[in-house]
Amino acid sequence: MTENRPTVQDTDEQPPAAGGAPAGTDQEPPAGDAPVPGPALDPLEEEGEVAADYLEELLDTADLDGDIDIEVRDGRTYLSVVAEGDDDDDALSALVGEDGEVLEALQELVRLSVLAATGRRSRLVLDVGGHRARRADSLRELALEAVQKARETGASVHLDPLSAYERKIVHDVVAEHGLISESEGEGESRHIVVTAESSR
Repeated sequence: MTENRPTVQDTDEQPPAAGGAPAGTDQEPPAGDAPVPGPALDPLEEEGEVAADYLEELLDTADLDGDIDIEVRDGRTYLSVVAEGDDDDDALSALVGEDGEVLEALQELVRLSVLAATGRRSRLVLDVGGHRARRADSLRELALEAVQKARETGASVHLDPLSAYERKIVHDVVAEHGLISESEGEGESRHIVVTAESSR
């Protein structure tokens, strides 16, 4: 399921008037009729909507333009803030920061907004300006290099510390090539060790 939400509304389009009647009409809901609730959202879709609302407010406050894409796959919600033009892309880079540190902090704030609104902890993944997509590509290359080195030397290969999401990417690549990878360490020191299967 994918949804695209531009953060800048068309000023010529009027929102529905209170009570659900189209703007510009005198129609009112019949007296005594209770509003009919819409279909309940899937929990992952709901957290995507809550997170997108939070991001829209943040972008408006920071005077930044961008489109928000929402996608639900593999039991997780993914949100991407995409620039509308080259100038916007440069502006959005402030939400990424050096080595993605600002993006990680922003992702935690978005997850907290979902927790506050729904009472459920979220595992959503936030990307801004394609940073995570580029990072994923580099992690796959890193994993392939570790696989090759482990096969050639027969020794375990220790990688630098990574986030849980980044470790998942590396684990998947290593598994695809028939080798074994394990996470070791605690907290910010948690990292992956790649081992050739024949050496275990």
